Amino acid sequence: MSEKKEAVALAGVGVVACAACCAGPILGVLGTIGLAGALGAAVFGVAGAVAAAVIVTVVLRRRRVRRSAAGATPGTVGTVAVELSSTRRSA
Repeated sequence: MSEKKEAVALAGVGVVACAACCAGPILGVLGTIGLAGALGAAVFGVAGAVAAAVIVTVVLRRRRVRRSAAGATPGTVGTVAVELSSTRRSA
């Protein structure tokens, strides 16, 4: 073999040895990062849902208080009579 091919073969063996030795820890770190990311997304998702529920509850209670203070209750909603005219205005 030529010196160039031997150098390439030696470098290839080194790369394969490095990959075999370091693949496990590298995959472990990447898996942990993925697990931490999934856990973080779940925690922040639940926290966001709880915050949204609290905000919706507060807003609905405020609206209910404002309606009762203004004298309007949910039972007073009714129909409104509308009269249509047969004439049109010219533009």
